[in-house]
Amino acid sequence: MRAALVLAIVLAGTSVANASELVETTEISPSVLVFATSSGNVVASVGPDGALLVGTPSAASTAQISALLAKHTKSTTRYVVIYPQDSAHSQGDAGWGERGAFVAMQEKALDRLGGHAMGAARPLPAALLALKVDRPRIAFSEVLTFDLNGEAIHIIHQAPGYSDADAVTHIHAAKTIYLGEVFPGDGYPEIDLAQGGKLDGLLKQLIWTNDAMHIVPARGKVTTGADVKAFRDMILTVRDRVQKMITAGQTEDQVLAAHPTADFDAHWGNRRVHPTPSYGRSIAHSKHAEANM
Repeated sequence: MRAALVLAIVLAGTSVANASELVETTEISPSVLVFATSSGNVVASVGPDGALLVGTPSAASTAQISALLAKHTKSTTRYVVIYPQDSAHSQGDAGWGERGAFVAMQEKALDRLGGHAMGAARPLPAALLALKVDRPRIAFSEVLTFDLNGEAIHIIHQAPGYSDADAVTHIHAAKTIYLGEVFPGDGYPEIDLAQGGKLDGLLKQLIWTNDAMHIVPARGKVTTGADVKAFRDMILTVRDRVQKMITAGQTEDQVLAAHPTADFDAHWGNRRVHPTPSYGRSIAHSKHAEANM
């Protein structure tokens, strides 16, 4: 457990905001599309039954995606499932509720935005008010299933990895998997301890290593299980190095000073999440978490 906490610190980083909006479309099949937005990828099932969107859409992309969907389905029905992300970058429902969509979020993530409450609704967070968006109005606990556009689609809550609200989306006929921030696609993983994230849970979710599957990362190009395997192998290597140093009695400061990710930094460390030279707050957080386990 201690190794997991230190690895979370080692791989902790800072987010680099994307200053411009761009929506690109990738077609996995005629009924499964991927939209790349400034907040992250959005997987879409489209067809005669309407559209299902899964991911982290930006508010600025909603009008563009809506127009693109109109080219692929005559139905006005829209379902949107928003995945967890750090609260500082949350786009709420990205404006889809205002367009009449049914917008859902895993209940633990929605609770952090003030939803899923007993009694009177809590105030909307100031950041969402500033963006002029709402929060999702529908919560799910463990599983959402859709029989839509000739597809069986399952969205299944997972053990805590990036956060305690992680889920895997499996679009069966199209052989497509989406894991959200568990597989970021643009560098080192973020394990959000404040949102209940855990290294062991993240590794357990990275099982989709079959090259026959289309893997949609949180950001970046659609890939295959080979990249998931390489990502998982990197994490396992760093974890084992950290565990060895801890077993030898080294402190968190000593582990970090040894720079156990050095040989991976050129490939994984110069993107959205990268090792940071200042770990004081993360170390304090990890020790607090250890004390309460």
